[in-house]
Amino acid sequence: MTESTVVQRTIVVQAPQHEAFHVFTDRFGDFKPREHNLLGVSIAETVFEPKVGGHIYDRGTDGSLCRWARVLAYEPPHRVVFSWDIGPTWQIETDPDNASEVEVRFVAETPERTRVELEHRNLDRHGPGWESVRDGVGNDGGWPLYLDRYAGLLPVKS
Repeated sequence: MTESTVVQRTIVVQAPQHEAFHVFTDRFGDFKPREHNLLGVSIAETVFEPKVGGHIYDRGTDGSLCRWARVLAYEPPHRVVFSWDIGPTWQIETDPDNASEVEVRFVAETPERTRVELEHRNLDRHGPGWESVRDGVGNDGGWPLYLDRYAGLLPVKS
């Protein structure tokens, strides 16, 4: 049996497509768990630079930076793709060929409801031990936690 090199998660949010997209990118630091930290100090903020060639990075309380993703596609309000530059030992991966990719698609189901489809793929690019990355991002403390916190940022509509 072949092991999956992809983690997929889908949620539906009660928000228009453009709002769902912008809350995900503009407020990424509001739902990324602060305990997911590769810095030696506490995280002051997490920044998602909204452009191809931008980064997702954590800024420490001492001003230090940890760039842990590169924005590969930025297509509001439809999709965003970024690299996952964190290897199996939970350290920064500096070789882009050893990074996986995360694609997030925002699909309008109605004018007020959006399906958010997250696909974390090419996990085997991380090399030996890549399964720990898959298991880490796929378990309850990984993408499900991020998406749950993200959905909590959107207004509840009845």
